[in-house]
Amino acid sequence: MALNARLDHRNPFVFDTHELGRRPGALQRLNRTVDAPQDFGVQGVVGVPEGAPVELELRLESVMEGVLVTGTARAQAEGECVRCLEPVELELEAEFQEMFSYPDADDRGRVIAEPGDDAEDDEDRLHLEDGLFDLEPVLRDAVVLALPMQPVCREDCPGLCSECGARLADDPDHHHDAVDIRWAALQGLADSLEPGEKDEMSGEAPRSARAAEKQEK
Repeated sequence: MALNARLDHRNPFVFDTHELGRRPGALQRLNRTVDAPQDFGVQGVVGVPEGAPVELELRLESVMEGVLVTGTARAQAEGECVRCLEPVELELEAEFQEMFSYPDADDRGRVIAEPGDDAEDDEDRLHLEDGLFDLEPVLRDAVVLALPMQPVCREDCPGLCSECGARLADDPDHHHDAVDIRWAALQGLADSLEPGEKDEMSGEAPRSARAAEKQEK
């Protein structure tokens, strides 16, 4: 078998379709466990750790224009709760389906003389290369779509206290006494005064009030 220079059959994400031939309707089922590559998920949010096992179940079907690949990937994902910042683990199951076209066939399975003439059309299509295809790009897209963009440790996670950062799930009765900011400065001034000064201030208030009364009269 001639191997394509771009695809290495030893790569666990590369699959060989030669057993199918070009017989429309031919089927092949494959099960393979691979190690998760780097940055396999939503970077900085949630994903499958590098090197963690990813179980693949694939169904390869030969059709007129190429090989239709349908499959499921299962793995353990890890992340951080967006509410309380605690570690999160979740079971990932990503389903996908992709067509890998024969390089010398159009979208109706007809052989074309010079493949690749229509650059715009080729850009959106994945092709078989010497009977091989690389599943990693397809799998990455499927995993990103299957993972939550805002993972939580539980649906009713109360998150963190906005004032002190305490985890509210650990202390449901956690709260802070409300302080009127308009009186906070005066309270601080009163606490800094000596007892005699406080009495003087309290005595001045009635005199000021009586003076204001006389002026009004």
